[in-house]
Amino acid sequence: MNKNKKAFKPLGVFIICFTGVIGLIIIGLGVHQKPSYRANYHFTTPDKWKNDPQRPIYLDGKYHYYYLYNRDYPKGNGTEWRHATSTDLVYWKDEGVAIPKYTNSNGDPWSGSVVVDDANTAGFGQGALVAIVTQPSAGGGKQEQYLWYSTDKGTTFKSYSNLPILPNPGQADFRDPKIIRDHEANKWVMTMAEGTKIGFYESFDLKEWHYTSGFFTEDIGLVECPDLYRMRADDGAYKWVLGASANGKSLGEPNTYAYWTGNFDGKEFFPDHNKPQWLDYGFDWYGGVTFEEGRGSDTTNHRYALAWMNNWDYPHNTPTLREGFNGQDSMVRQIKLKQAGDHTYRLVSQPIEALNQLTNSTDSFKKIQVNGSTTLNITGDTYQLDTDISWSEIKNVGLRLRESKDHNRHVDVGVFIEGQYSYVNRASTGQPDKSGKYLESRAPFDISKKNVHLKIFVDKTSIEVFMDDGSIVYSNVIFPGLKDKGITLFSEGGTAIFNNVVIKHF
Repeated sequence: MNKNKKAFKPLGVFIICFTGVIGLIIIGLGVHQKPSYRANYHFTTPDKWKNDPQRPIYLDGKYHYYYLYNRDYPKGNGTEWRHATSTDLVYWKDEGVAIPKYTNSNGDPWSGSVVVDDANTAGFGQGALVAIVTQPSAGGGKQEQYLWYSTDKGTTFKSYSNLPILPNPGQADFRDPKIIRDHEANKWVMTMAEGTKIGFYESFDLKEWHYTSGFFTEDIGLVECPDLYRMRADDGAYKWVLGASANGKSLGEPNTYAYWTGNFDGKEFFPDHNKPQWLDYGFDWYGGVTFEEGRGSDTTNHRYALAWMNNWDYPHNTPTLREGFNGQDSMVRQIKLKQAGDHTYRLVSQPIEALNQLTNSTDSFKKIQVNGSTTLNITGDTYQLDTDISWSEIKNVGLRLRESKDHNRHVDVGVFIEGQYSYVNRASTGQPDKSGKYLESRAPFDISKKNVHLKIFVDKTSIEVFMDDGSIVYSNVIFPGLKDKGITLFSEGGTAIFNNVVIKHF
């Protein structure tokens, strides 16, 4: 996101940094800042294109984040790994390209993962960074896994060999290696996306890998970017979580991040339930990664997560192309594991506390009674809005955000009591879907409790909604008019009470 806008502002000169790219904007004397769709507090690529995030690592007081970047966009020609760093997961500094494309015989680097080799198991030196990356092999473009390593703390990586450390076993889809350290067995464990299967592999030196088992998914399409980690639930139980980006549209489920809780014995994963749960119910939370907090923290109590805010059904439909870039991430969220009854555990999400530092001003209302609609005398295009809504008898309740002055354009967040679901509806505002298939995202809602807490984050081209304890989250891309900034509360079929409405302007 942008560097802190309060940092330096003398004599009408305003220094601003978009994801590490610094520009000088003169304010006053008849010179005005050009309206922009550049996100205010979400990570965006400095230029051209970004897609898959790679799992951030923590090293020397900073989070190191790599992502797939295409300097030649929109002409294609493959991706490379671009690097950014942060101390708080909100402000990011661009560090340039760390793994360039077409610098070995195997073309461009795709997704993978980085680990810090503290024990020097690979022989590149204690504390070296080792990345296992999918590349299309020179001999026919098969998806195979290659090793890159860094001895300068992640600034640049060198190719270990033009030969794969994990050759393709004869599969069309064989990609996105994710590596973790199994401290009990003193080995490395890798998960691989293999079509509709997640493969498990083990190694003691990061160079030689052996297959141990496979986890077969059902009815969620090809899986990508698998994820494996251990967490302690709120009841004290320890559970393993297996996740992957997947497509549940055939079942009426999201196409975001599916996950299963269960047990992992170092070689095989045993799920509690065969049906996956979903970490996000929006349309634009894909290629998700989770990662640990910095060293010295409790790595099982909570994790962080972020994802690419886009969808492969409409990846190039964005007005930001007129400004020379296409690519945004979700906010970093904190995830925890909660016991949800019937031997079921669920991941819940909340925004990270560091986002509070963005607040420039606050508006608040203790209680607003609504029967029909009430438009606030507050406007904004980048803010956090919190409220508790309660009702007795009602059909539909929620908020219309980024609303035009004539009330015709808006994105809606609410609960449809008659349908027993919550929703985010972007049909009445600019948005990327031209097919009409991705206009309203939904999730089941327990209407018997007759109340809901909403925590909503609005940015220039996105909306992220956290409901109640964070078991339901929506992440959607939207393209409102730059002047559409209204906020309206609404209820249909009865009266709703909006308590403790707080709007933090960023």
